[in-house]
Amino acid sequence: MELLFLATGYAIYALLAGLALWGAFCVIMVWRRVAQVRFTNEEEQDEFLDEIKETLAAKNFNAAMELCEDDRRAMSQLTLYAISHREAGYEKLQTQVVERFQQDVLNDIDHRLSWVNTVIKSAPMIGLLGTVTGMMGAFSNLSSGDKVDTIQMAEDIQFALITTACGLAIAVPLVLCVASINIRLSKTEDLIGLGLRRLFESLKTVIPGS
Repeated sequence: MELLFLATGYAIYALLAGLALWGAFCVIMVWRRVAQVRFTNEEEQDEFLDEIKETLAAKNFNAAMELCEDDRRAMSQLTLYAISHREAGYEKLQTQVVERFQQDVLNDIDHRLSWVNTVIKSAPMIGLLGTVTGMMGAFSNLSSGDKVDTIQMAEDIQFALITTACGLAIAVPLVLCVASINIRLSKTEDLIGLGLRRLFESLKTVIPGS
């Protein structure tokens, strides 16, 4: 029985370590993804849109698309999509661009964040499993009928407390990270929303149906 509790303990520690690494990896990837899709500030985005406005005013669509092609930020890629699909018409293009932003940017980030939220929910549960396992080991020692091994009991109780603490230590920082990412993502959405309004103002004179 002791070997079973020992093996279970090692398995729980391994699960907690794996969750911690996976959660940290996912947070880093989400953070990088959010950083990749946004301009640093509104002034930088306005500079980009001013260049686009000048090329569109001259109806130089190829030059406008060249400004966007090597820029992987969301505003640039949405601009490229809008210009290359300008024949669809103004109203239809607005809908398509918003859908594109939702599908290619927001859904991708939400998918990555869902893994972080899974870790946040799982880590305390695994820690609780360790707590139950440790207490089972301690009570098993008490009910053995032999002389109680106080050292072993202390180790079982310590294991129960450590796993609970580890689960919380994994979940709490990730909750704070997700909150920070959501704030950053909200600011990114607002910035891109402003950019899209400016873009479509520039496109009004060159898109059919506007």
